[in-house]
Amino acid sequence: MFTSVLMIEKPLTSVDVEFVTTLHGDEPVSFVVLMQPRGDQDRLLRAIDDVALGELEEAVHEAGEPAGPAAKAPAERALEHSLQSLRGTGSAAVGRLVEDHPLDLLKSVVDEVNADEVIVLTAPHYVEEFFHRDWASRARHKVGVPVLKLFAHSEEAHSE
Repeated sequence: MFTSVLMIEKPLTSVDVEFVTTLHGDEPVSFVVLMQPRGDQDRLLRAIDDVALGELEEAVHEAGEPAGPAAKAPAERALEHSLQSLRGTGSAAVGRLVEDHPLDLLKSVVDEVNADEVIVLTAPHYVEEFFHRDWASRARHKVGVPVLKLFAHSEEAHSE
């Protein structure tokens, strides 16, 4: 069985689930999902990314989003939704919230489960990517397995 560690920031959409579960053809895949609650530390960078993408409404919405400890309960629900969606395809899936030091946790999980790859599934973060401060860029130097960076889909974009 192929084992992927999947790092996410928001609940998986049906398109995301289909994509990650079919990446390796018919080979069975087991997922360890790491979900990081949104924090105050990256709020400014997210707003800059939204403005760069011309998504001014999203930039304004970021200001009203829960962050820090208030973001934990929504992150737990998002993680559970994502795990159920993956399991619904027949994949094995477990997960946990990232409390501190996401890259240290990622490295320990990769080692613990003998992962074959890491998939970082996020919205575009142009500022962080430009300076190679995004999760995928930083993880490539730490985990010792291939790191695949994918952009998450938005359900709204596919409901039209």
